[in-house]
Amino acid sequence: MNRETERVRRLQDRAAPHYDRQIGVVERALLGDGRAWVCGQARGDVLELAVGTGRNLPYYPESVTLTGVELSGQMLARARARARELGREADLRLGDAQALELPDGSFDTVVCTLGLCTIPDPGRAVAEAHRVLRAGGRLLLLEHVRSPHRPVRAVQRALEPVAVRLAADHLTREPLEHLRAVGFAIQQVERSRLGLVERVRAFRS
Repeated sequence: MNRETERVRRLQDRAAPHYDRQIGVVERALLGDGRAWVCGQARGDVLELAVGTGRNLPYYPESVTLTGVELSGQMLARARARARELGREADLRLGDAQALELPDGSFDTVVCTLGLCTIPDPGRAVAEAHRVLRAGGRLLLLEHVRSPHRPVRAVQRALEPVAVRLAADHLTREPLEHLRAVGFAIQQVERSRLGLVERVRAFRS
């Protein structure tokens, strides 16, 4: 684990006890039905990257077989507790989305919500998602991204150094760049909240 990945792990371990309370405020303001939109489209064998405290668990169809990978042990413990409370069977494991210990072509769907903003190398994580998907498999994303509106983007850039230092939260990333670079076929992109929130459905050709 490189130095920045270890720093992110420490920050997430520290944030875990109050993460649900804090992200709840963000979700009400920005995300709307984003988690339901993403998880409701998952099919077959599903891998969730950066599963966090398991906030997506209630939204998956009962028919899917779910695996979740999370860098932070403290976050993962909360995700496992949530799965037990929901009666949801899921293989939730410690792991690094940048270097998945999973075989090629083993999933029908990969999901990531609010994860590519903190993963140190999002390009590597997207490449790993592409690798573990079967041909025709789908990638489903919900992320906060770089706004196309210049005044909003200027505020994001001003705030970003503090957000990265305190929470490893990059405010001006654009996942679509990485999806195109590894060869995903992008089928649907939706932007909302002044372009700050992006929903994406893409396929591995």
